[in-house]
Amino acid sequence: MKLPVSGSESIATPTPKLAPVMVLPGAALFPHALLPLYIFEPRYRQMLADTLASDRMFCVAMVRPGAEEEGDDSFFPVTGLGLIRACVTNPDGTLHLVLQGLRRVSIVDLARREPYRLAHLRHLVTSPGDLAENLELARHLVAICAGLAAHTPESAQVQQRLEEVDDPEILADVVAHTFIQEGARRQELLEETVVTRRLRRLIELLA
Repeated sequence: MKLPVSGSESIATPTPKLAPVMVLPGAALFPHALLPLYIFEPRYRQMLADTLASDRMFCVAMVRPGAEEEGDDSFFPVTGLGLIRACVTNPDGTLHLVLQGLRRVSIVDLARREPYRLAHLRHLVTSPGDLAENLELARHLVAICAGLAAHTPESAQVQQRLEEVDDPEILADVVAHTFIQEGARRQELLEETVVTRRLRRLIELLA
């Protein structure tokens, strides 16, 4: 079970106008999530070298089902922007890293395609929706997740982490990252910018 953490960079770090894009099948980077990645392709190894030498930020975009990865329309434009939290270079030149999700962004267009994609970004602003309903939905969601996690080795850790989250929007992203496995549903939740609707959809998927 994946357990994310939150960080102040999601608020303090401004959205860059340009950022590299890594395209992966089934991958969705949610704000406040920690995503471990193994980097072995030469183009992405070059991307990591450039990123580590600058602002340590890049996007993870999900491949559209059935699409060829190399096409400009092969991935969803709504992605997660992340910050490299840790990176280890292996003797063979491959890398293991941990990427922390900062915020939702939309890829406006590609400034460059080689040796890796570099995109113009637009920050996606979320709307809270109904604040009173969000609190009720958040309590319901925590209860559902407690039941789902009850029989896992990390159940106490999961429950403690969820109870520490007092922001319904952060809770929604934590739960989506931790409990939703299907790529299409993860992308759907990433693209939902109204918190109330995101919470309702999570309850539908997990109840």
